[in-house]
Amino acid sequence: MQDLQEKYTVITGASSGIGYATAKAFAKRGENLIVIARRTKNLERLKSEITDKNPALKVIIKTVDLSVSENVHRLYQELNEYEIKTWINNAGFGNYDSVAHQDLKKIEAMLRLNVEALTIFSTLYVHDYQDVRGTQLINISSAGGYTIVPTAVTYCAAKFYVSTFTEGLARELQKANAELQAKVLAPAATETEFGKVANGVNEYDYDKLFGTYHTSEQMAGFLLQLYDSDKTVGAIDREAFKFRLLEPQFPYAGGSAHNQKI
Repeated sequence: MQDLQEKYTVITGASSGIGYATAKAFAKRGENLIVIARRTKNLERLKSEITDKNPALKVIIKTVDLSVSENVHRLYQELNEYEIKTWINNAGFGNYDSVAHQDLKKIEAMLRLNVEALTIFSTLYVHDYQDVRGTQLINISSAGGYTIVPTAVTYCAAKFYVSTFTEGLARELQKANAELQAKVLAPAATETEFGKVANGVNEYDYDKLFGTYHTSEQMAGFLLQLYDSDKTVGAIDREAFKFRLLEPQFPYAGGSAHNQKI
């Protein structure tokens, strides 16, 4: 492992949108970064924008398709040489369509990225860093990870997984008195490439189709509020469209007499 003073924040899906803005927000705090995505040019532009303002920062670029399971394991092994202070699982995409008509190839890739890769990275990071003071794991869910949105049933189901998995992990870590904190960020409509990808279109007008939405920079700011807090959940209320810091939202059977007896 490198000099222990050289700690890094890992951000997946950093080539655009919330991941891109979050990388710049952490860079403003003087954090070294490992940015991960499929598009090298976008990551190189991100690195230039950061290092032009702060040449002392280290920005490591990793170009990889995380919808391929083997790539996920391989990448984590490559990062063993770095000390990772914060891991942010932001990579993912959505899908708007009825279940009957959804493209299964797209859905399979979405589940591998949104669910499988996130679970693998979370598990490996918790295994290695649960007893390291000051560490955090932040998984990006969605407001659709707390409510079912019409024509986005499969996407919401995947994000429900992210929300429940992360909330459950947070409780598990708290019970074990671990140093690592697990948190979940749940954005609502945010002006990114999400709309284009989810709908399979080249143009997407957030003003016309949503009217009310956040920018990537606003969401990065909310993520930092969650990071700085002692709360587990940072979520956008889809109706009031306000950001709130919350305790875990799902019922938890931690004290049930009907749990498996170990």
